[in-house]
Amino acid sequence: MDRVEVVVAHAERATLRVGDVFLKVDVDADRVDAEVEAMSLAPVPTPEILWREPPVLAIAAVPGQTLGRLGGPSTGSPAAWAAAGAAIRQVHEAPLPSRLGRAGRSSTDLAAEIGAECEALVAGGLLPAELVSRCRRVCEAVLRPWAPSFTHGDLQIAHVFLDGNAVTGIIDWSEAGRGDALYDLATFTLGHRDQLGHVLAGYGSGTDLDVIRGWWAVRSLLAIRWLVQHGFDPFLPGCEVDVLKSLA
Repeated sequence: MDRVEVVVAHAERATLRVGDVFLKVDVDADRVDAEVEAMSLAPVPTPEILWREPPVLAIAAVPGQTLGRLGGPSTGSPAAWAAAGAAIRQVHEAPLPSRLGRAGRSSTDLAAEIGAECEALVAGGLLPAELVSRCRRVCEAVLRPWAPSFTHGDLQIAHVFLDGNAVTGIIDWSEAGRGDALYDLATFTLGHRDQLGHVLAGYGSGTDLDVIRGWWAVRSLLAIRWLVQHGFDPFLPGCEVDVLKSLA
């Protein structure tokens, strides 16, 4: 152990890696509580909690590799992607947690958030009005009644680890809670739509492709300004802006 790796760091939270230990620093105690609760309830492998001393949560690294990253090539066999889909289904069918998660916003609140963000993107000159208008229409598919599921809430491709075709761990549960299951599926396949069929082969029935496309648009639109403000680049090839262009 000869160095500390900064995995991610911004004004809200930071994650450091020291050997096989991850130190998550988060000033929002409720968010850490949600993560600890979700990992204790999830029916899939999650990181071992080593200790907790607010605002720090220490967890062990999970074995395996991810299937890629947003903006990069996807890896893994179709069977591996299907295994990830099956694990996601396990989460969604588990007993509901006590908390409302990131994927559980009401249609009224979400519509208002989308509207305000679209206006800000255009007013700030980040995206052309025509692109934003077209993608906002795609978003409308998510504004419908849905049955609550146990959702991860931030199921990025980088948060699911596999060894071959076996899921070895799902990390970063701070946004978990009751929510729309299709939000998780869309988040996991964001920027990797060519793998959606394999994921759904493992996940099973009960999906609506228009809603998944809608969540791709929602997640991308709502992320762009935050990413720019926190030093990330949503304009990189294959990232959020390219996702929006592919949907418009």
